[in-house]
Amino acid sequence: MDEIGLYEAMQTLRAVRRLRPDPIPDEILRRVLEAASWAPTGGNVQPWRAIVVRDPGRKQALGKLYLDGWNVYAKGHRAQLADAPDNIRAGQARMLDSGDHLGAHFGESPAVIFFCFNPKLMAITDAGLDRISVVGGASVYTAVENLLLACRAEGLGCTLTTLLCGYEEQVREILEIPEPWGTACAVPIGYPLRGGHGKISRRPVEKLAFLDHWGNALSF
Repeated sequence: MDEIGLYEAMQTLRAVRRLRPDPIPDEILRRVLEAASWAPTGGNVQPWRAIVVRDPGRKQALGKLYLDGWNVYAKGHRAQLADAPDNIRAGQARMLDSGDHLGAHFGESPAVIFFCFNPKLMAITDAGLDRISVVGGASVYTAVENLLLACRAEGLGCTLTTLLCGYEEQVREILEIPEPWGTACAVPIGYPLRGGHGKISRRPVEKLAFLDHWGNALSF
């Protein structure tokens, strides 16, 4: 396997939704899971667990739920794009087409890594604020990002999706997840069917970061 630098991995980590059905060797799955285990978490508690789903029956059941969720999401997203400029519509159309493929083939992914979390093990410091709570994710999604980057290094395609979190009770039954564990995301992984990872499109840092206070442009 050719080595890939960390910055190159981050610059080319695409959401790859078209995957070949070829099996992933156990040693590679173990390496990407080990990478996830290295992620920092609050108090080093590691309040997450990952379920590697390879059983065809369980994947098929998850795939049916995923397709239901995708169809609802895609219909709404396409409606919102009706009046968008042509260049935006074209880019989003490519994303939606790849999403359609994943929706139709989710259950055929060689492996789906399901990340779960235990809220009782988290210091959720924003729980009392009058807005959506997000702090708990800081001790889960660091592990997910490590796994995504490791997949990139291993030549595996992958994408983070939270659509199945809307079907948590059904997912809990399919994967035998006990209380109080919740679902954070699913990551279908496999070898890319097409080009896989490559150049990504993101806003420039000047649009995303400020210096010293909100709205103050970076000067370096």
